[in-house]
Amino acid sequence: MTRGRARGKLPSFQDLVLPITGLIAMDSFDPQAYGPVFAPLLKTDRRRPLDAGRPNAEAKTLLKKLSISTAFSQAQTESRKTQPADADMAACCIAGVWLLHDCLDESHTISQAIDTTSGSFWHAILHRREGDFSNAKYWFRHVGQHPVFAELGEQATDLAAKQNEEPLTRKLVADGDWDPFAFVDLCQAVARGQTAAQKLCLDIQQAEWELLFDHCYRKAVGN
Repeated sequence: MTRGRARGKLPSFQDLVLPITGLIAMDSFDPQAYGPVFAPLLKTDRRRPLDAGRPNAEAKTLLKKLSISTAFSQAQTESRKTQPADADMAACCIAGVWLLHDCLDESHTISQAIDTTSGSFWHAILHRREGDFSNAKYWFRHVGQHPVFAELGEQATDLAAKQNEEPLTRKLVADGDWDPFAFVDLCQAVARGQTAAQKLCLDIQQAEWELLFDHCYRKAVGN
């Protein structure tokens, strides 16, 4: 895969790990709810760029220590059951966190090996962010109807209303159903400078990431 990234001074990991009160975030997303290993990695600006972004070296160092066994160790202690309950969903969480920190290569290595609808979902987001829009649509066809689509459609509708972008909602949420292909098209239009809807796309993408990560984590621990 070819990824173009801007050069320059990278922000430190401490710059990325922000106080929760300083984030543009969904009120319902609490990093602490996902255990002590994930929490510090989730306390960051989850409103990631629509493009590939720039991976942070310090974050990458921390991410390399992340594994399914360590990330879900507290869940195993609390539930007194073998964790994770769903290894594929656990791997999806790991892929999602790598993606959150703009480490697309590492996230891709994980997500492409997960032959599930959620694995394909992470895979599709990754290709959308790298600007490979046709490939993103290919993987969204593998997703089909995902359980987070309903809530994502509702949140996208609310976000569009707050930004006076209701006409876009009719394209993104047709007949009450979230259309991931229409969102790929909108992100592509933003990338080409054909629409001023960048802020809306950034907000929807954050909601998408948070909803998908939450779904995968809950399934991973058997909820």
